[in-house]
Amino acid sequence: MRTRMLTFGLYADEQGLAWVRELVEKAVAGSGSARIVTAGVARTFHGSELSTADVYDMLADQWAWEHPGQSSGARESVELRVRLACSLRAWRRIRKTVIRTLCPEGMAPHACRVPWFAS
Repeated sequence: MRTRMLTFGLYADEQGLAWVRELVEKAVAGSGSARIVTAGVARTFHGSELSTADVYDMLADQWAWEHPGQSSGARESVELRVRLACSLRAWRRIRKTVIRTLCPEGMAPHACRVPWFAS
């Protein structure tokens, strides 16, 4: 098995971040053939001096548009990086499961619990 990265830009507070981590952990556990090697939250974009706030600024805009007049509270743009030991097939299945679970309402207009971007 090779190591592969799951990377998600998130606009989340600590609660939202914990929720997304739990989604990833459940998807990995459900795969039966993958394991998490490392997981962490970054505030700078990988391989760059840019902050995640600069790179994922559209997520803060999305929150403001979907929640007019509401305070964003302690939310900030971060990047969740999870290194997995798994096959390419398992990585694809896990990524698809996490994305589908992040915003399960489908294509109809709605507000996601945590604005996100998968890279």
